[in-house]
Amino acid sequence: MAATDATLKTFFESSNFAVVGASTNPDKFGHKIFKWYVNHGLDVKPVNPVAKAIKVDDVDHETVGSLSDLENPTETSISIITGPAVTTKALAEAKELGIPAVFLQPGTFDDAILAFARENFKAVVAGEGGTGPQGWCVLADGERGLKAAGKA
Repeated sequence: MAATDATLKTFFESSNFAVVGASTNPDKFGHKIFKWYVNHGLDVKPVNPVAKAIKVDDVDHETVGSLSDLENPTETSISIITGPAVTTKALAEAKELGIPAVFLQPGTFDDAILAFARENFKAVVAGEGGTGPQGWCVLADGERGLKAAGKA
């Protein structure tokens, strides 16, 4: 099933968010996506097994090494900004933890990964659609999702 505005709304209805692939490098999308969540005042946790913190606007945000370290995974939607091999592992872990919704950024998945996600999560925002030039993207579609979920 393709992502829709209703799927986007469901994703943003979560009370917590996590960004898998959050980066310390401001030029990378893993940093830009995490910063988007921070700048919108959302309760977001960066997931990075190497860095201890991600700095956004001179504020350090402590990372978690994996999704298993999240406090409330069943109330957390996750954005993934990793290569397909890491995405596969993150989705398997997310499934085990009962994470309800995932947002797969362009370039993070292939057809098999997308099928797995659609079979195992309440909401999957990914693939064709949205307003981004390569499909659904938090940076392009997030504002609309927040408004639909009553958070903007």
